[in-house]
Amino acid sequence: MSQALTVDALSEQIHHHLIYRIGKDIRRATHHDWRMALSYAVRDKIVEPWFEATRKTYEDRRKRVYYLSMEFLIGRILEDAMVNLGLRDIAAQALARFDIDLAKLIEDEPDPALGNGGLGRLAACFLESMATVECPAFGYGIRYEHGLFKQHFDQGRQVEAPETWLRQRHPWEFERTEVRYPIGFGGEVIERDGKFLWQPAQQVAATCYDTPVIGWEGKFATTLRLWSAKSVELFDLEKFNRGDHAAAAMPETFASTLSRVLYPDDTTEQGKELRLKQEYFLTSASIQDILRRFLSEYKDLRLLPEKAAIQLNDTHPAIAGPELVRLLVDVHGFALIDAIEMAQKTLNYTNHTLLPEALETWSTWLMGRVLPRHMQIIQAIDQWHHDQSQRPTHLGIVRHHNVHMGDLAFIMASKVNGVSALHSELVKSTVFADLSSLHPERVINQTNGITPRRWLRTANPRLSALITEAIGDVWTRDLGELRALEGFADDRNFLEQLAKVKQANKTDLAQYLSATCGVSVDPQAMFDVQVKRMHEYKRQLLNIFETIALWHNIRQNPTANWTPRVKIFGGKAAPGYAVAKEIIHLINNVADVINNDASINGLLKVVYPANYNVSMAQRLIPAAELSEQISTAGTEASGTGNMKFTLNGALTVGTLDGANVEIREHVGAENFFLFGMTAEQVVERRRNVQHAKIAIDASQNLRDLLQMVAEGRFSADNPARYHGIVDRAWHHDHYLVTSDFDDYYATQRQIDSVYQDSLQWQKMSLLNIARSGYFSSDRTIRGYMSDIWGIH
Repeated sequence: MSQALTVDALSEQIHHHLIYRIGKDIRRATHHDWRMALSYAVRDKIVEPWFEATRKTYEDRRKRVYYLSMEFLIGRILEDAMVNLGLRDIAAQALARFDIDLAKLIEDEPDPALGNGGLGRLAACFLESMATVECPAFGYGIRYEHGLFKQHFDQGRQVEAPETWLRQRHPWEFERTEVRYPIGFGGEVIERDGKFLWQPAQQVAATCYDTPVIGWEGKFATTLRLWSAKSVELFDLEKFNRGDHAAAAMPETFASTLSRVLYPDDTTEQGKELRLKQEYFLTSASIQDILRRFLSEYKDLRLLPEKAAIQLNDTHPAIAGPELVRLLVDVHGFALIDAIEMAQKTLNYTNHTLLPEALETWSTWLMGRVLPRHMQIIQAIDQWHHDQSQRPTHLGIVRHHNVHMGDLAFIMASKVNGVSALHSELVKSTVFADLSSLHPERVINQTNGITPRRWLRTANPRLSALITEAIGDVWTRDLGELRALEGFADDRNFLEQLAKVKQANKTDLAQYLSATCGVSVDPQAMFDVQVKRMHEYKRQLLNIFETIALWHNIRQNPTANWTPRVKIFGGKAAPGYAVAKEIIHLINNVADVINNDASINGLLKVVYPANYNVSMAQRLIPAAELSEQISTAGTEASGTGNMKFTLNGALTVGTLDGANVEIREHVGAENFFLFGMTAEQVVERRRNVQHAKIAIDASQNLRDLLQMVAEGRFSADNPARYHGIVDRAWHHDHYLVTSDFDDYYATQRQIDSVYQDSLQWQKMSLLNIARSGYFSSDRTIRGYMSDIWGIH
């Protein structure tokens, strides 16, 4: 670590950057100026280990990992970097000499708008863990100008606005102006002398920005390389001077569109085309860069599988297979079959979904028009796979005039992995059942993990200090060392200290919610949190239905022994996902009614802070006492939020879905609140088309709450607003909200009872923390290294 750096030295470096890089003197500098100066001083301490890691990788001729992902939800960098370098306390002292509060500078940093949910946060955890375990790696993504969107609420409705994180300089990146790759679209493929030549109709240039990612103790660093699209054509001055200003700027406009927004709305044909172009832009730039780096070290491209492992994070970069084949054949002269086999040995694919609609498909018309050469290669891969495996014709990548990108990713991968034990088994038995039967050794499991440096040491300094005082700080590198905390499970004094830590975190969060949402909450109440991407299968609707039923029952029996609760929601709905946005609106409308109901005497509050991101997660998770992991069994691949809550001592109410299964196994069934059907029971229940009606008829709570929603109790200005939600509950309840409702409600009342016994709750909380060591992303990365990438 950087303990050798003195407070005097860091003070001088901050002051130097303030004057000579920011151009401000001490008297005129703003908080933004001081943050930038500190960031550059900290970045200076990252550069040398970053360079040294690169030098060592070249000298040892080590195999590299290339991790392709549409998302990298990295969060704020400043505090995370200082913690990993051991500089946080030194920085605080250095800034104090200038009468500057470090905490305010940390809060001034915007979250990079590079992701949306668990997919992107997993990729960020992986990059940090690869640096910590010293695995040579590049992460490849897109430098989105406006991210997904910035969420705010207008009378409860979600409204999307552009993220503006790049309005100010991003101090952690290095622009690499010398790195530039052509990316083509459309055009035609001509055959000449037995070879195919793609002549694109449009081209952009991929330019890159590198951000070093430092591992624990600052010994090694990986690289996040983000691509930005630029026009290859100069501004057309002649058209501009003729007054055709829009046409003059058209090439620049098209190029910037590719790296402007994450996941453009694909409910239109234009949106679908932009998504495909965006995915190809990321993939082609990355594959070209990988081959360039490889050829700078080795002359024989046949060594590529021995020296490079390319990991596809979900289906978005699945076009990597055809693109690598295209470059090997059309540029480097390999025979087609040799190129396919070489690419297949180099590529690996992580599946993140069991929902068929999330396994992307593109029409052959769109693929052939946007990427005509790749359409040819996909058909060749299809034929190669048929010849190699003697597969039935219905297993083609191309079928019913659609290109199935999940099947393409599977076929072109050396290994396919699921992200939890249950998910990996379901990958083999459901979405890829036929392909898995043809390739029984291909699908393996790598249960997800999270980095303890950000999600405990940085996010929860009070708990981190308590743990370190009790068992030392080896847990930061080896999370399994938390097992030693089990020895304090019956130590009343330690459990009381643990409770004080949680209470202090809750008080901080209560102040934040009051300042940002205008809702006053009682820090003595149970903090019950569900924060995740808004989707029907994650069942935020089940949570808000239970909230309505609880509110109704409190009103009916106000003197009962109710446990006070604060229900906290967070998460964004995709702009084109109308049902998810309707659920958000309902949650906010329910919150307005409940929070203003004096008759319940503050026993229940509902809060939905807008624009959930990594920084907000770092506020919410340390204060949470109950973690809502309530997806329909058999739908969630893994989840990583569940792991973060467990690590921070929240108890889980959840189904046997995703990594919940393994969390329950590790922490103990007695320390986990289980409800709901199993994946097998879900399949069976859906066979009964009357399942929702049967569940509602059997539940007074359900009938009452649905009646309240239908009659407009939460939408007085428009009583019919939520008739669609009620209708779907009765007739189209695919995710079995109604069938699981009564068990969920009863489990919540069991939780109320346990919460009233503070020592029992704290003991369960401590055992969750102590037994969460398995869910470190360091462990996950070591699994990838040994089982998939072949790196030691």
